[in-house]
Amino acid sequence: MQPVRSLSALALAALVIVGLAACSSGQAPGWTYAPPPSAAASTAPSAGASAVASAAPSGAESAAPSSAAPASTEPSLAPSAAPSAGASGGTGGTTVIPEVAQNIQFTNLALAAPAGQPFQIAFDNQDASVAHNIQIMDGSGATVFDGDIVTGVAQTTYNVNALPAGTYKFVCKIHPNIMIGALTVQ
Repeated sequence: MQPVRSLSALALAALVIVGLAACSSGQAPGWTYAPPPSAAASTAPSAGASAVASAAPSGAESAAPSSAAPASTEPSLAPSAAPSAGASGGTGGTTVIPEVAQNIQFTNLALAAPAGQPFQIAFDNQDASVAHNIQIMDGSGATVFDGDIVTGVAQTTYNVNALPAGTYKFVCKIHPNIMIGALTVQ
């Protein structure tokens, strides 16, 4: 019976090592992907925007925008989805961008927001009893917005201060190695 316990312990150790290796590459990922502008992004509101625009704001504000331009020497991100169209329709014509967390992933890997204007992210955490948030970082890795953590199933609306044009990385700070996307501000 002793060899079976040793084999089980060895298998468990191997799984832990593989899991840790998958979660950390030793380098902070950089983002330079800038999807081409879409006519739909500025003229066609998304179908779900009016429903999510009514979510109660969380009151989370971003830190002052960084004046540093996003770095362009890092590896590029190839999202599996086109940038989501920001929808006007929040209070005072504020752009509202929908984002969903489901199965410990963001459903929209590429978001778009207007440069120089505050905007909102309507965040829908569909993972029951799992905490998520949205944190936005500039090209240098500095956090320019850190949304409140939301334990699902729940929704919130993040109020994000105006950002300069550029490409930003967004993550869930609870799951930063697996919940990653790109925000293009133009």
